[in-house]
Parts: sequence; C-alpha cells; structure tokens
Amino acid sequence: MKRILFIDRDGTLIKEAPPSYQIDSFEKLVFYPHVFEWMGRIAREFDYELVMVTNQDGLGTEAFPLATFQPVQDFVLESFKHEDVVFSAVHIDRTFAKDNAPTRKPNTGMLTEYIDNPAYDIKNSYVIGDRITDVQLAKNLGCKAIWLNNDPGLGAAEVNDDMAALRAVTALESPHWADIYSYFRLGLRQVTHERNTAETRIAVTLNIDGSGKSDIHTGIGFFDHMLDQIARHGRLDLAIKVAGDLHIDEHHTIEDTGIALGEAFALALADKRGMERYGFALPMDDADARVLIDFGGRSWIVWDAEFKREKIGEMPTEMFFHFFKSFSDAARCNLNVVCRGDNEHHKIEAIFKALARAIRMAVRRDPLSNHLPSTKGML
Repeated sequence: MKRILFIDRDGTLIKEAPPSYQIDSFEKLVFYPHVFEWMGRIAREFDYELVMVTNQDGLGTEAFPLATFQPVQDFVLESFKHEDVVFSAVHIDRTFAKDNAPTRKPNTGMLTEYIDNPAYDIKNSYVIGDRITDVQLAKNLGCKAIWLNNDPGLGAAEVNDDMAALRAVTALESPHWADIYSYFRLGLRQVTHERNTAETRIAVTLNIDGSGKSDIHTGIGFFDHMLDQIARHGRLDLAIKVAGDLHIDEHHTIEDTGIALGEAFALALADKRGMERYGFALPMDDADARVLIDFGGRSWIVWDAEFKREKIGEMPTEMFFHFFKSFSDAARCNLNVVCRGDNEHHKIEAIFKALARAIRMAVRRDPLSNHLPSTKGML
C-alpha cells in the first residue's frame, strides 16, 4: 500500500501573494524558504507518493486567465523536478469558496481515486499545507495533517470542525520545512503518561517537539504558573491534570507531579540519538538563576537556593527543592540549581524559566546525526 503526501502549493511550496492570492506572474513567484533542500530530502529518502492539491479561485476566468497561471505552474513543477521532487498528480480546483463545490478543499471530491482504494494507505498518509482548510482536508480524508501555520486565520471560514477536533489530526505544527523533515526522519517525542496513587491521580501529556502550548491544572495556582514556564520557555507542549489530596496539604500534589513529569520525560527521551543531552541557562530577570541539566540516565541534584517566605501564593517554598528532586529522580537526569536574589517570586520563577531553557537546549536534535552522546554506547 502506498502512502501519500497531499501537498498544497501556495503558502507551502511557494509563498502566498496577498491581497489577490493569485500567482499569475513570475514577479509574484517566491519559493518557500528552504523548501528545495528539505522537500528534496523527503522525496529522496522516504517512500511517499507526492500529490499536489491546490485551490486556485476563479482560474480560467477573465480575472485569472489560464494563460497567466500555467507558465508559472509549469516552472514550479519543473524546478521541483530538478530537485527529485516529482508529483504523480496535480489536482486543481478552480471554484470560489462561496460555491462550496465538492471538489474544493477541504472537500474531497478531487481525491476520490485515493479513498477506499486498497492500493493506498490513507491512514498513514499526510496533508501538508499552510491553511486550516488543509488540516480539515486531512480529517475528511482520514489521514494526518502537517500544518505550516503562518496565519491561523487563512481559510477559517471554510472549515466545519472545531479546533480541538482539527488539532487531534495535526501531527505537526511548524512554519519550517526543516521541522517537517525532522518529523519524518526522527518522529515526534511525545507521550501520554498517568501516575495514580492513593493520594493523587495525575495525567501528563508531553510533546518535546512542541511549540510552547500548556494546559496545567494542579489545584495550586502558583504551581500552575511555574509549570507553565517550563512549557512556554522550553517550547514544549505540556498538559497536566492533577486530582490530589489538597484537603490535607500540598505535599503529595507537588511531589507526585514532579515524579509524573519526570517519568514522562524519561519515556519521551528513551532514544537519545542525535540529541544534545546537556543544557544550561544563566541569569534571568532581576534574580541570578543558573540551571544546568544532563539527561544522562542518572539522577543527581545540587540545590543552592534559599527562600525566606513560607509560601508564595499557595505553594510552600520548602516544596521547591522537593519538586526538582522528584523530577530529577524520575527523569534520570542531573540537575544543578543555583539562585540569588531578593524577590522570592522572581527567584523561583527565574529558576523555572532557566530550567525550561536548559531543557530546550538539551533536547535539541540534529536530524542528520545518529550520534549517541555518550562514550559508553548507551544512555
């Protein structure tokens, strides 16, 4: 069974041309940054059939003559052919959005030959495009989407499903073709992990290769705020849901969240090939915070930070060390944390931000490398 990459044209292979969005002259033609390098690698290294699928509003009308479109289109196809990117088919819908034609993306009328066809593995195929309609097309086809999201509003009026349903089929969201190649080469490091005890029930969803989205609910507002820093500054997608025994105190909720989050990192980073492994972050904000991290498979923590207040928000300051120790143990990483400053809130926030930046550095991967960062041959 063949897997397919259904690839949009404007905004994906070549740049959009507002306000008309009609690329009807060579003066308007600009190729998407680095598309030849990474699309060429994808075509040469992976076994996908390539199919171009594009809406060209009013093509063939007086406002958008075929005679001005076709020379540019032929040049685009020939340029990609020289880089070993050959499309087995090109599907162009010429209608307008108001027509709601069955052939217009995100409808599937142009692609019926691929649907329910035993020759094609649609479930493991992808739509690659810059508009939310491309994500909707993927859902309608029953495959996955890679969203080159530079403007989330483009095409929004033409989708039927809500964003939650569309994100469920989005395998990757990035404006960079290099990230798309990395996804195909290495996959996403993502995991859903649960930790349930008599004191707490914790669900963690972690995407190491995310974009900084977070959805944190521990029942402790200040703790949520700190965990949000890890997602945003580490560019991780992180969702944490905790049901803890807060009617007793905060101890189990904070400790078990550190353990569950560390376990999620250990699972997501099971294969460290091509990864940097080490990360560090230096002074941030008005507090002097330093965090060094080593995802080397062994846990250890050095903690040099003192807090004078008993609580910040509803979070006991004595639990800061406990959280980082629990995380280090479960993630099997070394942590070295040093902080100086006067404002207690700024100090701990600087530590969490520095941790996030250190993680971001340590988990960075080179998709062209299969190197394991250890002389032992294992991590």
